[in-house]
Amino acid sequence: MDKRKTIMILGGTGEARQLAGRLVALGHDVTSSLAGRTAAPMLPPGTVRIGGFGGAEGLAAFLREGGFTLLIDATHPFAARMSANAVAASAAAGVPLIRIERPGWTPPAGAAWIEVDGMAQAAAALPEGARVLLTIGRQEIGAFAGRTDCTFVARMIDMPPEVPAGWEILSARGPFSVAEEMALMKAQAITHLVSKNSGGDQAAAKLEAAMALGVTVVMVRRPALPAAESVASVDEVLGRF
Repeated sequence: MDKRKTIMILGGTGEARQLAGRLVALGHDVTSSLAGRTAAPMLPPGTVRIGGFGGAEGLAAFLREGGFTLLIDATHPFAARMSANAVAASAAAGVPLIRIERPGWTPPAGAAWIEVDGMAQAAAALPEGARVLLTIGRQEIGAFAGRTDCTFVARMIDMPPEVPAGWEILSARGPFSVAEEMALMKAQAITHLVSKNSGGDQAAAKLEAAMALGVTVVMVRRPALPAAESVASVDEVLGRF
């Protein structure tokens, strides 16, 4: 990496922060763009921009005006709109794009594991009387509000504006250990875990805990993304220079 680059990184994920730090340390000009959905985000090294661009056209204009030479999509695997905007903006601005796609989780042998498409299917998959740990963030909990025949414990970083009656909200930021996840599931007598298939190591402890305790996992599949040059890790991004 002997040539200084002006790089835009999209995303507030752990990979995005790690990548920003390594690129800054190597002498590159790095701007990280965060969506601004978390009240107190963990900020990466380099320049940080918070907020939207106004769609693909706005992002393309920002890339051109900033003289960026590389765009890296390190957003959450479920940030489908932002990933689609990145592909369109890359083409419009003539700025190369690399996407980090961490491998998804797969069910271990013998695990009680149900795969669904979307939150509505996840809510429908829960049996009457289930005690559910929701680990899907705060934006989509409304899909479960109608399941008044279940008990919900929802864990998220920021409190939602409205909490369904009878729910318990746990405001916490991971990562959590397997022991911590098991203790939570035991204390709450959890029977079902609902998770997005975000993949990676940071949130995998909940799946190990569920497997150990016989908790059924309801896993929401990832949305389809438009084609882009993709890698699986930060190291693979750096290897492309």
